[in-house]
Amino acid sequence: MSRHDGRSADQLRTLRVERPYFGSAPGRVLVQAGNTTILCSASVSEDLPPWKKAQENPTGWVSAEYNMLPGSTAPRKSRRADGRGTEIQRLIGRSLRAVVDFQALGPRMVTVDCDVLQADGGTRTLAITGGFIALVDALHEVEDPAFEPKNVFRESVAAVSVGIVNGVPVLDLDYPEDHDAGVDMNAVMTGTGNLIEVQGTAEREIFSRKQLNELLDLAESGIAQLTQMQRDTLGDRWPMDTSSKS
Repeated sequence: MSRHDGRSADQLRTLRVERPYFGSAPGRVLVQAGNTTILCSASVSEDLPPWKKAQENPTGWVSAEYNMLPGSTAPRKSRRADGRGTEIQRLIGRSLRAVVDFQALGPRMVTVDCDVLQADGGTRTLAITGGFIALVDALHEVEDPAFEPKNVFRESVAAVSVGIVNGVPVLDLDYPEDHDAGVDMNAVMTGTGNLIEVQGTAEREIFSRKQLNELLDLAESGIAQLTQMQRDTLGDRWPMDTSSKS
């Protein structure tokens, strides 16, 4: 199958990463997949949420915020918070927390902000993939000689969209494909292939268990490539290098 942008069915959009990007946050990365462009920044604070402070031995926490800039899509998107944005930022937060050891993080609060500069499909999945890079970078800037950022991560995490378009399973949908998809799915997985979250909907067509398995296989192959991109980007900061862990 030849897609409208010339990609094969199992091909990711062209990826581009800039880090550190401008700004004052200790972790900041600009990630692009095709035309979708997101600024992910991560900030570390010792000001824990009240419910964490109330614990006998408080551990850390990771939260996320997601926003689309008004000019990121047409027509203009209002700056007002909406249900979709709230749902997406909860997904991002859940996905990042799934790979974090809060005991190793210590009493620190990390906020990962994902601001969509241009939206062309797959914003939530790209935010997770880029947010992980920003999170790793931010923790490497913590000024505490006793703190080892690599010990904070149990796994890496990345995410990608898959779907069925014109009867064919495809990887990494852009907006036109997402709009026309009979089935739309987002998969969040660790670098070792374990599932964190799967969101799948029969938009226009019901789908079989066989098709579900095909979509998950496609997502797994895409996430393997995204994980390699994260590894290449982070270099020595890649947290899954067990030889550097104590």
